[in-house]
Amino acid sequence: MANSITEAIILAGGLGTRLQGVVPNLPKCMAPVAGQPFINHVIGYLQQAGIQRFIFSLGYMGTQIEKHVRETYPHVETVFVTEVMPLGTGGAIQWAGKQASNTDVAIVNGDTLFKVDFASLASLHHSKEAACTLALKPIQQFDRYGCVTVDATGRITQFIEKKGQEPALINGGIYILNMPLFLQTPLVAPFSFEKNYLEAFYLQHKIYGQVQDAYFIDIGVPEDYARAEEELNDE
Repeated sequence: MANSITEAIILAGGLGTRLQGVVPNLPKCMAPVAGQPFINHVIGYLQQAGIQRFIFSLGYMGTQIEKHVRETYPHVETVFVTEVMPLGTGGAIQWAGKQASNTDVAIVNGDTLFKVDFASLASLHHSKEAACTLALKPIQQFDRYGCVTVDATGRITQFIEKKGQEPALINGGIYILNMPLFLQTPLVAPFSFEKNYLEAFYLQHKIYGQVQDAYFIDIGVPEDYARAEEELNDE
């Protein structure tokens, strides 16, 4: 089954404050992991999954990311959108989404590698005519994450705050988003994609989730950054 999603927005504007003690003077997605900037692992995986056009949503030290991507991937179709002020995750997607050329666009985080099956995720998204489809990761301990519940069809029925229950499904931070529908939603930046869109509109919009127990690492805290170094070195 081929992946019908060929365009992705990579959110790479975060400050990375929790990693500053370990990786100073670098944007979070540029932190070295297994001999190369982490963003390379993300781009490489997305290319394998069939993504051909990349829109980078940049902020903190964005020129460093843009320079690296342009030099490392000179033949890849890339677009760079830089925030002049923090827009929140929702505002960043909203602004970068205006550069999208397709109706359905993958949204990923530049500091997270979640090796989802995009073809399967896209199949659910299209079959349900969804506004947004989330990749959900089963996890044993989720004190850093809120969890999500779905019904038998995959439609999201609840978002639950971080409580540390186990096991559960978490939002893995990878989405397929119907961009025209999202851009028509009356939201003004700065706003959170998770709080102000997903959690606010899941009853009105068709928002689905698909469980994918694939490799997942978020380098946002030093202990997981160290784990990424170990695990991605072994590949």
